[in-house]
Amino acid sequence: MVSQTGLLDILIIVGALALMVGVGLWASGKNKDKSTANDYFLASGRLPWWMIGAAFVSTSVSSEQIVGTVGAAYKNGMGIANWELWSVPPYTILLFLFIPIYLKNKITTMPDLLLRRYGPLCANIYSWVMLFAYGTIFMVPILYGGSLAFSQLTGINFYIILWGIVLLVSLYTVKGGMIAVTWTDMIQCSMLVGGGALLFIIALNKIPGGWSAMVAASPERFHLYRPPGDPVAPFLAVIFGTLGVFVFYQAANQVMIQRVLGARTVWDGIMGIIFAGFINFFRPLVTCFLGFIVYHWINVMKMAEPLDNIDKTFPFAMSTFAPNWGLRGIILAGFLSAIMAAISGLANSTATLFSLDVYKKIINKDADDRRLIFVGRVAAFSVLVLAALMAPLVEHMGGIFRYFQTGVTYVATPFISVIFMGLLWKRTNYQAAVFGLIGGLIIQITVAVGMPLLGFEMHWLYFAFIAEILIIIGMIIVSLMTPPPPREQWEPFLWTPKVLSAYDDGIIRPWYQSIKLWYGIYATIWCGIYWWLW
Repeated sequence: MVSQTGLLDILIIVGALALMVGVGLWASGKNKDKSTANDYFLASGRLPWWMIGAAFVSTSVSSEQIVGTVGAAYKNGMGIANWELWSVPPYTILLFLFIPIYLKNKITTMPDLLLRRYGPLCANIYSWVMLFAYGTIFMVPILYGGSLAFSQLTGINFYIILWGIVLLVSLYTVKGGMIAVTWTDMIQCSMLVGGGALLFIIALNKIPGGWSAMVAASPERFHLYRPPGDPVAPFLAVIFGTLGVFVFYQAANQVMIQRVLGARTVWDGIMGIIFAGFINFFRPLVTCFLGFIVYHWINVMKMAEPLDNIDKTFPFAMSTFAPNWGLRGIILAGFLSAIMAAISGLANSTATLFSLDVYKKIINKDADDRRLIFVGRVAAFSVLVLAALMAPLVEHMGGIFRYFQTGVTYVATPFISVIFMGLLWKRTNYQAAVFGLIGGLIIQITVAVGMPLLGFEMHWLYFAFIAEILIIIGMIIVSLMTPPPPREQWEPFLWTPKVLSAYDDGIIRPWYQSIKLWYGIYATIWCGIYWWLW
């Protein structure tokens, strides 16, 4: 791959980097007269739907996900595409349960929600756990996997790429805050999806007969449904994950939901997620379907020897299918964009959580906006440096995907259980929430570690779902054994159908701005895709 990365590719990569940093600095400059902490961390509620949607997608697609999913699709077939296409169920929960309550109550961060619904201890637990998780679980494997893959694809030293990414992201993220991150996320989303889709189309044209020929040659590999006992992508586990890890990541994870919390209206927040849903229809072209082409090229057409490592699938596709007129540079620029988008979002959310929910509420309650912004910048830069220092250790921790999936699962299950119960049952009280967060972590670890020791071998999403059920049962028991919460604590956050009436902010909008219309189109297309690929 090194010898095939030409001057034009290099110029495209450098130009793309210059564009991303330039846009970030430009956005920071536009923001220089806005010195409030709310503007720096949440863009002062100024984000329109199209920025929210693009940023939401850009942040959720990481470099290690691209490499890993393409390789997994090469090995296992269409079932892997569920991780990319399964969007309507979790997005629906986010759209119609979480967003109206978040924006109606003017929630600034997830700890803010937990503070107002339960109490300071619950908010502090979220802040400290997620700060730790962002720096050691979320960010580290993205930096490691992205830097390693980009190094292998270009021949540039791993450490040069690693610290180069930290420096480039710091230039605009630390200076400009949320508005700079969102503007660059839009550019990065365009490059990632556009370049990846272009490579897929060109590669597919190399296959005589195209998609139909691949399906005819290996029909068993082209079904989204996999039986419950499938070790890689059982469809039942995907359904269970919808109510746990998937919803947590999309709806209760500060780094994702922060884009929605910065929406200028409830309508913009909801339409932004629907727009992200439409963009997600193209994600499998970038993160999954390329693996099917490589499989057909190698195992059916016999054009190359089988790969000895599935993580080489993406580099193989680059070197085999990308033409010499600069597409490699476009794809690599998109790949680098995925790394930078995920890292910048995590750094900004770390700054937000630490400044607003730790420093302001615990360390220095009298801190003014200028001080909070300074502390946020220090926090963002510090977590970038910490993650870069830890990144080389990932290879000694069982690999990228095991490291990431296990960590996210353990973090997600207690939090989403407590948040669900707080929004859906008014009787859930402070004592139950503390049990859910602290006892829930113990339950999750016990289930994930203990059940395999007892001989139960199953997909990790099953373990997460079992733990979630046990946590919710425990919260119900604790709530019924202790005094109910005061009305003013639960009433603003209890979901009822009435909260949906506020989605249009009382504004009469033309038919083409109807949320029902666009959600209906989005859901219909999604159902059609699942019917086609079932």
